[in-house]
Amino acid sequence: MSTDKVQQIREGLLRWFQDVQRDLPWRRTRDPYAILVSEVMLQQTQVDRVIPYYARFLERFPTAHDLAEAPVAEVIKLWAGLGYNRRAVNLQRAAQVVVAEHDGQFPSDPEELRKLPGLGAYTSGAVAAFAFERDVVFLDTNMRRVITRLMFGTESVPEREVLAVAQELLPPGHGWVWNQALIEFGALQCTARKPACIVCPLTSQCAAFPHIQSALATARPRSRPAERFETSSR
Repeated sequence: MSTDKVQQIREGLLRWFQDVQRDLPWRRTRDPYAILVSEVMLQQTQVDRVIPYYARFLERFPTAHDLAEAPVAEVIKLWAGLGYNRRAVNLQRAAQVVVAEHDGQFPSDPEELRKLPGLGAYTSGAVAAFAFERDVVFLDTNMRRVITRLMFGTESVPEREVLAVAQELLPPGHGWVWNQALIEFGALQCTARKPACIVCPLTSQCAAFPHIQSALATARPRSRPAERFETSSR
């Protein structure tokens, strides 16, 4: 990628995020425990559904110590409704390891975080970036889709290539805001089924844009002449 293209993508995405970002509770904290709770809850679960569970869970278990010492049955009961209860069990196991082996303090290094039960590459990277503001590259479905469309078009590419491009795009010293912006862009703008290309700030840099526009134009039904009694102003 040229330096100009990288800079244009960075500026366009960060400006978009500044204008439209949602006020989500886990964005107001740098507590690694609270951020881990949110990331585990958000796995395969919609944001709106997570928010009330997140608040209740942290009210009952405000620290890793509180969660580590709680009866497993109580943890699962409070989790009930979110589904995939194994996530709650692994979250508690991670809290227990942090308390037992790290004196209740989460490590800031993503490789150390990954040693905790239930934490994969994405979750460990997210905690490192969002709690400790580390310049870490990681990918969820939204982030992968955005980067792939921008740089590779509509073709599928190996994960290592997407990660390499993600590393090049990440602005040094801005790991928190950049990763939040990527996630938000994939969730709200560059969606899987109906990307909002017509109002996208990155169309001139996007390799997929011509293909998506062509596909939408082909799929769009022809409009019929309005009947004489038609009164709609749309």
